[in-house]
Amino acid sequence: MAIITISRGSYSKGQAVAEKVAQKLGYECISRDVLIEASEKFNIPEVKLVRAIHDAPSILSRFGYGKEKYISFIKAAILNHFKNDNVVYCGLAGHFFVSEVPHVLKVRIIADFKDRVRLEMEREGISEKEAAHILEKDDKERRKWSLHLYGIDTWDPSLYDLVIHIKKISVDIAADIICNTVSLEEFRTTPESQKMIEDLALAAVVKAAIVDLKPDVAVSASDGRVTIKTSEIESRNISLEKNIEKLAMAVDGVKEVQIIVRPKDIAD
Repeated sequence: MAIITISRGSYSKGQAVAEKVAQKLGYECISRDVLIEASEKFNIPEVKLVRAIHDAPSILSRFGYGKEKYISFIKAAILNHFKNDNVVYCGLAGHFFVSEVPHVLKVRIIADFKDRVRLEMEREGISEKEAAHILEKDDKERRKWSLHLYGIDTWDPSLYDLVIHIKKISVDIAADIICNTVSLEEFRTTPESQKMIEDLALAAVVKAAIVDLKPDVAVSASDGRVTIKTSEIESRNISLEKNIEKLAMAVDGVKEVQIIVRPKDIAD
């Protein structure tokens, strides 16, 4: 029992690898369906969620706190799947949310740029130059997004347990490598690591519930006890705090809420 996150660039066959792994292990495979789920649950158009997860910071900044809102919705949807265990997630951001959870196998799939260009040309019916331009732009935007949001470079191999180059290694062989690796003792779910996921998932759902009231909050959870850290804007707003507490307490699984208000320059 484990969680597998697969990060990849466009036309690197990462989705095919993810689906093959899920089939072999009998795991749930999720990717774009998380966006649809978050869109429906939080009444946010899917196109905006897609933009939040893929577009560069310069574009997202037009929405003010829109980025924080949309990312919180996506994070809540992903972690709600992760807490059920036995899941393969293929998409941007998944491994960011569970970087410290030991039973998550983090995989990066890469492919030669020329091979990716060829696939883009075939699919879109465009020239080599056009295909190369599209892929270069997509890679750049994804990289800028992760650097802006987390200070993490998705191309950094140290973020992953496995980096697999799809060339000599086929999709089937890559899937076998991943299945063999995730069967190791190091990636098996323990009561302690499962608690970490459940706490992260609860904190994410609470953040999504209160983000419209106060986007710049840090939320953590432990055994149903939720801590919300926020900064003052002008002066302590008791009414706002009560509303935040009310919304947080309405989330299933929350037993207690503590709100910590700090000066804006030292808030977490």
